[in-house]
Amino acid sequence: MQGEFELGPDDGRLLIRTGRSGLGRRAGHDLTIEATRWSASVRAREPVQESSVAVSVEVDGLEVRDGTGGALPLGDQDRADIKRNLRKILDSGRYPEITFVSTAVGEDAVEGDLTIMGRTKPVRVAASLDGRRVRGSATVTQTRWGIKPYSAFFGALKLADDVEVEFDVTLPE
Repeated sequence: MQGEFELGPDDGRLLIRTGRSGLGRRAGHDLTIEATRWSASVRAREPVQESSVAVSVEVDGLEVRDGTGGALPLGDQDRADIKRNLRKILDSGRYPEITFVSTAVGEDAVEGDLTIMGRTKPVRVAASLDGRRVRGSATVTQTRWGIKPYSAFFGALKLADDVEVEFDVTLPE
């Protein structure tokens, strides 16, 4: 498949999944956060190594969709608090976007530069193409980008340093 594609939330989902650590982890939630405002430019070529992708995610468009575990169910106030903390931790006023730009595309992975809070680091994204559907994931270790994982209760409840980023999109006809 070859072509130039402009993608966004109407074409699929971009999710961030978090876990918990620390002595108080039972009190917190494993979160599913959806990027509701994102765009991607894809250049699909044959051979696949000549392809490229660039993705931009608006930090203020990150929305808490689900929270599993925890002592109590995740409520609307919890979601609002998490979103506020997320904006604060990622300093969305100074760094409104997270970007990924490919540096190498292979049959089952895309390597590229991920920029969070003005810091750029290489990352490998596992990816698969099935017809027009593209799925993939990557593990992002927050501290590599200078992000201090959220903690509460004097550090007894902490967000795990590794978060999983997953995507599932369908390329337009």
